[in-house]
Amino acid sequence: MKKGIYRHYKGNFYQVIDVAKDSETEEDFVIYRPMYGERALWIRPLAMFSEIIERDGASVQRFSFHSEKK
Repeated sequence: MKKGIYRHYKGNFYQVIDVAKDSETEEDFVIYRPMYGERALWIRPLAMFSEIIERDGASVQRFSFHSEKK
């Protein structure tokens, strides 16, 4: 997972901070921050962050890379 700014399919932008591994399950999680509002840190399973979803009959990435963090 490349660090930087990602765009959610609904339009908002998020900064990917890093990927961390769960100590119990060893599942990878993305650590990210919304680029709006209170900008709190969030985590989401890497598999879910990277998945392709159906939107209005089209297959789209849930989050797509936009740019490197400046």
